[in-house]
Amino acid sequence: MKYLESFTLASESDEIDYLWSFGKTDMQCYSQTNVYPFKIFPSKSLERLNFEPITVIYGGNGSGKSTILNLIAEKLQLERTAPFNNTPYIEEYLNFCEYKLSFGQNAPRGSRIITSDGVFDSLLDIRSINAGVDRQRELLFQEYKSSREEPYLLRNINDLDEFKRRNEAKRRTKSEYVAKRLPKELDGMSNGETAYYYFTQKIEENALYLLDEPENSLSPALQCKLRQFIEDSARFYGCQFIIATHSPFLLSMRDARIYDLDSLPVETKKWTELENVRMYYDFFKEHENEF
Repeated sequence: MKYLESFTLASESDEIDYLWSFGKTDMQCYSQTNVYPFKIFPSKSLERLNFEPITVIYGGNGSGKSTILNLIAEKLQLERTAPFNNTPYIEEYLNFCEYKLSFGQNAPRGSRIITSDGVFDSLLDIRSINAGVDRQRELLFQEYKSSREEPYLLRNINDLDEFKRRNEAKRRTKSEYVAKRLPKELDGMSNGETAYYYFTQKIEENALYLLDEPENSLSPALQCKLRQFIEDSARFYGCQFIIATHSPFLLSMRDARIYDLDSLPVETKKWTELENVRMYYDFFKEHENEF
């Protein structure tokens, strides 16, 4: 399914006209960093991206992969859970951007951008909750011990609940007593397993998803599992994906259109032609006798 057909960035002439509007003296004070996201894409001769059900934006660090995703997300007003590098010039730049949807004026309901920061924040939330559970467990261990060892005298009706609790501690094992009172941990999975689970929970049917380096925290096996999940979601469940990555496992997705932001000008390529993939190939080729 294709919801977003194309996205147009600011042209070189748009950027020149905008920057010259500051005046010659002021314009000379602006570097690439303090007018972000201006002055990134004209040198790459990149103005328009056309999308397939799965489109991959590939490139090295600083190539503009994440910038493109964030521009699309802001222009389409997609949901996000983590902040991004929102400079004072983002809104100005977005005025020059245009997009074309297959139908309607807005992206489908539930469409969102999922970034590494969003996944990491989720992992931290789970750790924080589980740390609280661990502290509560220790307190309950101490409570159980004192309830069994320290004598307690029932003086009046107000002491009845405490008396019952202490009697329960004497009747039950420590694990039974603590398990009854302890909130459950959210999961017992590793960071990578939790990150994979995060994607499978956030990605639903019939929506547009922008994924920024989803391979972070994932083992090669989980990257392959995520690749299959994305392919199936695009093929059978009406999803469209635009993914920024340099993972060879994700770059190998079937029928994906790949933009190579490291090539000048930017070109679409097969995944086997990308420099990052070729480096992996050459490395293993060099060591093939060790396998």
